[in-house]
Amino acid sequence: MDISNTRILIVGGGSGMGLALARHCLAAGASVVIAGRSEDRLRRASEELGNPAALETIAADITEETEVAALFERIGRLDHIVSTAADIEGAYQLLPALDLKAAQRVVESKFYGPLLLAKHGAPRLAAVGSITFTSGIAAYRPAARGSVVAAVNAALEGLVRALAVELAPIRVNVVSPGWVDTSIWAYVAGDKKAETLGKMAERLPVGRVGQPEDIADAIGFLMRNGFTTGTTLHVEGGHRLV
Repeated sequence: MDISNTRILIVGGGSGMGLALARHCLAAGASVVIAGRSEDRLRRASEELGNPAALETIAADITEETEVAALFERIGRLDHIVSTAADIEGAYQLLPALDLKAAQRVVESKFYGPLLLAKHGAPRLAAVGSITFTSGIAAYRPAARGSVVAAVNAALEGLVRALAVELAPIRVNVVSPGWVDTSIWAYVAGDKKAETLGKMAERLPVGRVGQPEDIADAIGFLMRNGFTTGTTLHVEGGHRLV
């Protein structure tokens, strides 16, 4: 399936994997809408992408149902929906120090947000369209301080299987990235980001950590492949093996 001349919503497209995906889709000839909470980040993303005519940015908080409904009212017809959004700030803590509100933000941004995108976005999608979410390696290789993120990633993959049945023939999938060099590591590892990623690169069979473009390429596959649904696509450099 060709994604040229399609209309694609990317939630969380202001940075990292979402921004790389926006660049990928624009280069393929698609019309792209980037949504996120920060207008400044959306403006910077548009500038980084060259402010193309095929790009629109909309400020919206996907944890608020009224804003999600308004987002789709504004966008109208769509072919594909993708969410890479996640608010994990403060969530990587050992249980004695875990702040419940930080944990709730992870659930709201990474589980309830995608659920609302499916609820209000599916009626706007073409029958051959798709929805793609983003989980992560923590569901398979959990670590201390990461219990909340691990649980939400696993729950999101279960949600995708159920939505693939309920929303058929719309395809619903999830990409599970491994360790990817994005700004999210500022929250996870702080000033030890380079050292932490370097040690993981030495462990992985592929000899490196991921780049945002690796994940963008995987999401692009799920949008294009009309015979894949209810699937978790692992893009983690062999992390589950080591």
